[in-house]
Formats: sequence, structure tokens, C-alpha cells
Amino acid sequence: MQGRGAVPGIGRVGRIPAPSEDALDVGSLDVVGGTVGVEQARHGCRRRGVHVGTVSVLPGRERSVFASRPCEDGAVIEDRELVHLRRCVELAAEALAAGDEPFGSVLVDGDGEVRAEDRNRVAGGDRTRHPEFALARLSTTLMTPEERHRATVYTSGEHCPMCAAAHGWVGLGRIVYVASSAQLSAWLSELGVPAPPVATLPVSDVAPNVVVEGPVPSLVEEIRALHVRFHRGNAS
Repeated sequence: MQGRGAVPGIGRVGRIPAPSEDALDVGSLDVVGGTVGVEQARHGCRRRGVHVGTVSVLPGRERSVFASRPCEDGAVIEDRELVHLRRCVELAAEALAAGDEPFGSVLVDGDGEVRAEDRNRVAGGDRTRHPEFALARLSTTLMTPEERHRATVYTSGEHCPMCAAAHGWVGLGRIVYVASSAQLSAWLSELGVPAPPVATLPVSDVAPNVVVEGPVPSLVEEIRALHVRFHRGNAS
């Protein structure tokens, strides 16, 4: 992955180009001076609706707009966002391979550029070293308050209360997760894993003003399989 390299103990940081947009193009719009003007037709979708037309603002340059797909709760995840979510799954697998719990997260700015990523690092004994917590802290040095507000954190699992609080305190924007805290709790219960020392709460109970979207059914099984492998002692 491109960028300015890795910060020791944090993960990769830097401006990383957004994934290729060619394959899923269903429309176009024009921009002026780097500011995107968007008009979308919304078909009962929450937040990012499906773009079915074009906007012309002269002079301008063309930029792709993409189809979207629903989450389990009716929210909409754009197809290009799945690239970030799949990267979260990859980071979770990297954590598992390193002997850690399988969680991974990616911080993306309002222009769709990856600014940083990280995975779980609690195996050394510090149980606060969650990727969402690390990215929340790092965002205060990488981004202005306005940039943080426009950013999205993609993550393999819904934020725990500690990470949700950090996300809210630093003023980060939207959260998109693959698997919910409720799903994880159910999986761990089935595996006979003791309950954690901190109550499992949805992000909305901790940071009610944060926009939260998920789960993403197409990737949930991959995350479940990683947790099963971790708790059954099969990281290979």
C-alpha cells in the first residue's frame, strides 16, 4: 500500500489513492475548483443514495459516481466502499496471523483517500490497543476538525464502548462495520468465551450523534470464521 509509510505500533498512514473506479461507473458529475456538487435521486435509501443522473457545473471535470447496495438494516453501502471493508477483513486476518484478536480498521477522508489503517495489537498485554482507538487518536494529528467530521472509519467489527467514546470525542464522522457487537457476542457465547470486563454496547448508545452503518452481510461470515479460528487456537 502506498503512502508515507508506517508509524511504529500504529499501522500505515498517509494519503493513499482511492481504489480504481472504472468498473462500477453508472454516471458522472462535474466539479469546479475541486469542490464536488452532487445531486442524487434517493430511492428510500438512508444517506448515500443511488445516483441516476448527472450534474453539469462549468467549467468542470468528470468524476465517477457509483451504484450502492443495502446493509442488513436498510442503510446503503457504496460498492467502492466494499474495497475498504475488504481491507478491514485482510487486516483482521493479519492480526490473527500475528497471534492477536482478528480486528482491523481503515480511516478514509471525505475525498475517499485512505489516511491510515491498523489492526488489533492487544496480544502484548495492553488491552486498549484496538485499531479504532489508535485511529481516533492518530486522526487528531493527520486531520483538521472539519476533515475528521467528513471522514469515515471502516472496521471489521463494531466499535467497543472505549473505541466509540474515542471516536466521538475526537469528532470523527461515519462508522461502517462488517459485523455488529451483538453478532460478535453471540459467536463468542457459542464458543464458550467468557464475557468481557466491559459491557458490550452498540455505538449509538455511547456516541449517539455518530452515523453508524452495518452489518455488511456479504463479509460477515469471513469475520466470524476468523474469530472461530482465534478462539479455537487455529491461527494458521
